[in-house]
Amino acid sequence: MNANFQVTVEEMNIERPSNVSFFDFIGGVQVLQGENTRTAMPVILIGICVSGAVGNLLVLLIFIRDFRNGKGSEVKALLASLASTDLVILLLCAPVRAITYYKQTWTLGSFVCSTTDWFQHSCVVAKTLMLAFTTRAKHTLIPTNATGPLHNPTWIHGALAFIWIVSMMFPIPQMLFASMLPYGRDTICVSEMPVCASDFMSLFYKIYPTVTFVVPVIYTVAYYTKTLHTAVNHAPRPQHQSKVILVLLCLSGALGLMLLPEWGTFTWIRLGYSRPPVGLMMFAQVLLYACSSLSPVILMTMYDDVRQGLISIWFIGTCRSKKRVPRKKCPKTEGNGAEVGANAVTNAISPGNEKTFPDVEHVWTGRRNTHVEEDQDPVPWEREEKML
Repeated sequence: MNANFQVTVEEMNIERPSNVSFFDFIGGVQVLQGENTRTAMPVILIGICVSGAVGNLLVLLIFIRDFRNGKGSEVKALLASLASTDLVILLLCAPVRAITYYKQTWTLGSFVCSTTDWFQHSCVVAKTLMLAFTTRAKHTLIPTNATGPLHNPTWIHGALAFIWIVSMMFPIPQMLFASMLPYGRDTICVSEMPVCASDFMSLFYKIYPTVTFVVPVIYTVAYYTKTLHTAVNHAPRPQHQSKVILVLLCLSGALGLMLLPEWGTFTWIRLGYSRPPVGLMMFAQVLLYACSSLSPVILMTMYDDVRQGLISIWFIGTCRSKKRVPRKKCPKTEGNGAEVGANAVTNAISPGNEKTFPDVEHVWTGRRNTHVEEDQDPVPWEREEKML
């Protein structure tokens, strides 16, 4: 493994053109020749993609069920949007990297080459801003007749619209500087910035990660740390509130730690420094997708509402599977008990069966007759009393 990895590092080095200030691969590191890397990376990415997609889909179903049952909240709306973003990253961005690592060249066309990094960065920035906006959202249920800007559902819609507009505007240079270059018989997808734009873009690549990653993560973690401390020590009923705050703190901390290598290598390359080790770049990309798979695990294990919703979905699924098994229907108790018993005995005797029970049949027939003869009346004194 180490020998192949060393060969991989040496063969990846491509001479940077003299008229560009930085040179980086788009859609995954390309022109790697190590067989172990070519096989291991797609398998790892596909495993993360499948497991994370299932988890985020379950979380989405639970939140949709809560909103339909009137148990929604502003925090749940933002967490549902977070799960949707993670699902998009795992289903649309991760397969592109898996294909690139397997093919070792670019085979997905110019449109995907121009938009893949821009789209992935938009989703990553949106995730960070969504967690930052949860600090302003309410944890309680949304009342149906509530008024005010923070209880109005349009506040959440406006916040999400703002988040996505900002998230899609900041990574636009990723789309502008993307290009496809010939590499022997094949083609590679790279990002190269002209020297004429290096001064402005150098300033931009210092502001971009600071505004979209460093400041929101530090603010969110600091806010929930302080709020958790206050809820535990001073709140009158801190149990439920502190649990929700702890979940959001764990989500923010995990996002900050797992996206730090990706943002670090991204900024390091674009500021014109020497290229980071290939192993670090690959590890950073794996952590980025693992972060999208870890979020539903945190919600399912720590968030009580999500855990209870998961149990409810499990019971619903098992009950539906049991309903498919045919069951014997109990006789309906319509009329008096004698008629029910007579019907049960009659149904128990098959028409094709020649065995009969004359004594039992006589008894039930006699009980069903509404007109009783005088000679066969078992209680004649009651009849005499009625006549008197």
